[in-house]
Amino acid sequence: MLRILTILIFVLIRVSDLSAQNRIVKFEEIKTLQNKAPKPIVVLIMTSWCKYCHAMKNTMTKENKVAALLNEKFYTVFLDAEDKNDIFFAGRNFKHKAGLHELARELGTIKGQISYPSITVLNVKNEIIYQHDGFLNPRSMLYMLGKVAKN
Repeated sequence: MLRILTILIFVLIRVSDLSAQNRIVKFEEIKTLQNKAPKPIVVLIMTSWCKYCHAMKNTMTKENKVAALLNEKFYTVFLDAEDKNDIFFAGRNFKHKAGLHELARELGTIKGQISYPSITVLNVKNEIIYQHDGFLNPRSMLYMLGKVAKN
């Protein structure tokens, strides 16, 4: 009986963890999604070598409160600033040039420079409404997302 109860508790914990994970979309999906249900877009601009980027990515996908807020109020996109693939977004084709993706440069440049990680929030018209460069812990991210969601 104890064994069955232990297994049941483990399964329930795993199901709740999976349901809290944030759904990540691609830029190419945004137009279709916006037509169905308009929401602001949160873009995490990152690189494969940045440990703080991966920590923020984990916060956005696995921290229950953050993931739930992102799922409810936003679309979430992860953008590798060094991605070599073209990305079609907002009626334009963005390419990788000189070691940096054009879309990362356009969305992540703050005060003339780009740093990792960076978060950019776009409104439903794909206009930048908020930018932050640097790491955000879960509490700070929840605060920021709450403020942006209210506007």
